[in-house]
Amino acid sequence: MKCWDGWPGSVRQRAWACSHRAGPAPPSASPRCEASRSSTRSGTRSNATIVLADNKILAVGGCDLPLPRGSTVLDLAGKFVIPGLWDMHVHGAYLDRITLPLCLVNGVTGIREMWGFPPIYELRDRIARGEVFGPRLVVGSTIIDGPNSTLPGALIVSTPDEGRQAVRDAKGADFVKVYSYLDRATLAAIADECSRQDITFAGHCSNHVSLGDASDLGQRTFEHMYGLPLATSFKEAELRQAIADLPLDPANSFAWFKRVLEFERQAALTHSRTKAITLAKRLRRNNSALCPTMVAMRVYASPADRFANDPRMKYMPAFYRDFWRDSLKNWAPVTPEEIRQQAEFLKRRMEQVAEMHDHGVEVLLGTDAGNPYVFSGFSVHDELELLVEAGLSPKAALKAGTRGTRLAAGTEANLVVLDGNPLADIRNTQRIHAVLTKGRVLGPAERRQMLADVEKAAQEPFPTAVRTCC
Repeated sequence: MKCWDGWPGSVRQRAWACSHRAGPAPPSASPRCEASRSSTRSGTRSNATIVLADNKILAVGGCDLPLPRGSTVLDLAGKFVIPGLWDMHVHGAYLDRITLPLCLVNGVTGIREMWGFPPIYELRDRIARGEVFGPRLVVGSTIIDGPNSTLPGALIVSTPDEGRQAVRDAKGADFVKVYSYLDRATLAAIADECSRQDITFAGHCSNHVSLGDASDLGQRTFEHMYGLPLATSFKEAELRQAIADLPLDPANSFAWFKRVLEFERQAALTHSRTKAITLAKRLRRNNSALCPTMVAMRVYASPADRFANDPRMKYMPAFYRDFWRDSLKNWAPVTPEEIRQQAEFLKRRMEQVAEMHDHGVEVLLGTDAGNPYVFSGFSVHDELELLVEAGLSPKAALKAGTRGTRLAAGTEANLVVLDGNPLADIRNTQRIHAVLTKGRVLGPAERRQMLADVEKAAQEPFPTAVRTCC
């Protein structure tokens, strides 16, 4: 078992089969979920009863489990219950009337916001106090990056001392977020100061520090598969020297970043299984995890208009359509050869994530919601599909999507009731019958109303300033 500071605990995941008879329970009641059937061979428990009260699971047992007086029974014959899902890479929690309900209706009861600032910390605390109905919120610091960052609004640190001060200034954050342009000395100083301040750090693999070295420094998660192809290439030394020799124009630092990604693509063509095994041992030893955000990387690897007509756009504020379209102009492949290369590059990186998982490295589900055509809540299910497509089993994908949470007495009562077995077909996580969280039961009618409210809110004026990044 792993428990990372400031994050929910991670233990072995199980799924439970369940079924529905009564209507939604009032918040003060003690709902019981009564299960009927599923296969123990596939990791599920049949004929299960789950007793809930005060947003906690009181007990889990069979049909003969005694119930507290006054319990409301939800008879869920033929249904399947899994723990609430987590999205470990989100942007846009501040759009609380959009992001929070979209997560809940999709069974996402916990999110990790990757760019923190005071209003987000306040929102996190209001959710925790029950003043706002939303998923549990874990929030990073402002993004800390080195000189020539491509990210407007990032906190730029140029020296180790500035890096240390940035950590000390990360008041209210649950973890420190690091980015792509930090040099090794500054990243090492950030890592040391995080240890002194008893806070973890996570984020991008710096283009100037290998993934294995960053893991040795204590980085807990690595986002977007950045750095993985280089770290597992038998030409790593040669390619890293090419990156070191690559001239950088401060007026166009994104061009440098794109060249680094091209070296990563070349690295993926020179993959070494031996190096992958060695890297996996380092990541396991350091309790470092991968958060690949495949659904976002798929968008960036595709022609710019591929997802433009996604019907879920109706749940996004109007300005997102132009913002997302313009954001892809510098990323999207254009020529047939570029499109083919990027599709192959994405496939190889996904396979490398599955390989790391096979060697015991923890994989976390994250979507990068808020970036082009990555939708809060909905895209969690897209990511589950891609994890399975990459090579993870449905059970392993669910573990990535629930942080391994187990349905057991004493744990939070965040449950998702499904109409189909997700271990038989991961797409069954989209067949949601109800979501139980914060003492509330969100049945079909409640979820439809929440979606209607989001669609209405999306039509209202929003400030056009947004904080999204990879």
